Amino acid sequence: MMKSGLIVDLGLVEYGAAWELQRRLVDARKAGAVPDVLLLCEHPHVITLGRNGKLAHLRVSSHVLRQMGVSFFETDRGGDITYHGPGQLVGYPILNLADIRRDVVWYVRSLEEAMIRATAGFGVASRRVPGRTGVWVDVPPRPHGAPAQDAPAEEEKLAAIGVHLSRWVTSHGFAYNVSTDLRYFDLIVPCGIAGKRAASLEQLLGRRAEMKEVAPRIVARLGELLGLDLRAADREALDELLQAHEEHPAVATA
Repeated sequence: MMKSGLIVDLGLVEYGAAWELQRRLVDARKAGAVPDVLLLCEHPHVITLGRNGKLAHLRVSSHVLRQMGVSFFETDRGGDITYHGPGQLVGYPILNLADIRRDVVWYVRSLEEAMIRATAGFGVASRRVPGRTGVWVDVPPRPHGAPAQDAPAEEEKLAAIGVHLSRWVTSHGFAYNVSTDLRYFDLIVPCGIAGKRAASLEQLLGRRAEMKEVAPRIVARLGELLGLDLRAADREALDELLQAHEEHPAVATA
């Protein structure tokens, strides 16, 4: 029998607000006051640096970021530096792996596999690259933005992953480029890997890609891989669970 969990779509939300919500959910999940939760959202332009990241991988000054309206956060997730923005599906699973499988590598591979399978549903092949967490695609080089038909394919990153665990409860997660403005990745060395570019599903398909057609596929595949029956809930219901836990932590139950 599959465990049940909640999916909450936050829409477009500031990174700091989403991070604070994750912190609250992690505390509640440890206490058993909420079930497993998958937060889905998009962020306004923001660059985040993981706990093992190098600030040198930010290619521009803080002044330039402010001019461009790009926020910056140093975080406690794994991984290096990355960009989030409109058109990118960001997923934050708040899961108790002690109830699923106590294996961090398996969990990260499951996030990758969910996105690989969802991408295949669009007729696009994607894959893992040993030693490079995330989802990668092979595309022809694009000098001046135009594909070079006879040139060898290059690896580009379609999705990034960076997670954090505390007492087996997960936070942070994945970022999948649906229709992301890829020019913002030029502000950084994406994930600290020099010479590698980012790709989007829209670019790979050569047509408009909608969040509403991508998110359900990733959610479905992730639920299958993690053994979770994920059901939609609204933000208000989630806030009620959190409020009950925070006001009466000893008696709140999932």
